[in-house]
Amino acid sequence: MAKGHSFLSHKLHSLLGLFPIGLFLVFHLTANYQATRGPEAFNQAVGFIENLPFLLVLEFALIYLPILFHAVYGLYIAFQAKHNVGNFGYFRNQMFLWQRVTGVITLIFIVWHVWETRIQKALGAHVDYDMMANILSSPAMIVFYTIGIISTTFHFSNGLWSFLVHWGITVGPRSQRIATFLTLGVFVVVTFIGLRAMSAFIL
Repeated sequence: MAKGHSFLSHKLHSLLGLFPIGLFLVFHLTANYQATRGPEAFNQAVGFIENLPFLLVLEFALIYLPILFHAVYGLYIAFQAKHNVGNFGYFRNQMFLWQRVTGVITLIFIVWHVWETRIQKALGAHVDYDMMANILSSPAMIVFYTIGIISTTFHFSNGLWSFLVHWGITVGPRSQRIATFLTLGVFVVVTFIGLRAMSAFIL
């Protein structure tokens, strides 16, 4: 029973990392990318999102609750896992380790980002271009957000590789090797979108 429960939890953890969390990440970074077209374009994108019906329900059902489960179970995996990188320095062992490290960094980054944006909105602040420009007016925040974005996009991209394996989509060595290159491409593209979006707020 315990093994069965662990198997199902691991499957759910993997699935939520892609649907809906991964999809939301891509959507969120793409929306932020509108800032490269100027403050008005970004504010319009934010306004469209803010005016969605049942936004709070959607946020909890499709973002906060899935992230909460993914984070809690992910931390359990991270601290239960036995890293053997020192003994077996294979590429996938390295990726296994960095998946756990970036998971912790990503969680810290998300909590801080939610505090600076959604919580401040609940306290009366207005989410717009000026808010993000003000946050990124500090060099320390630029470094923090750069690390956070790269950690998040790596965790998503490498997690996509793991998803394909755990769900039996890439079974053999050849298909897994192809998936490595594909997910590397995803990492490069999504990271570019995220960092380029961030740079648009730096005045």
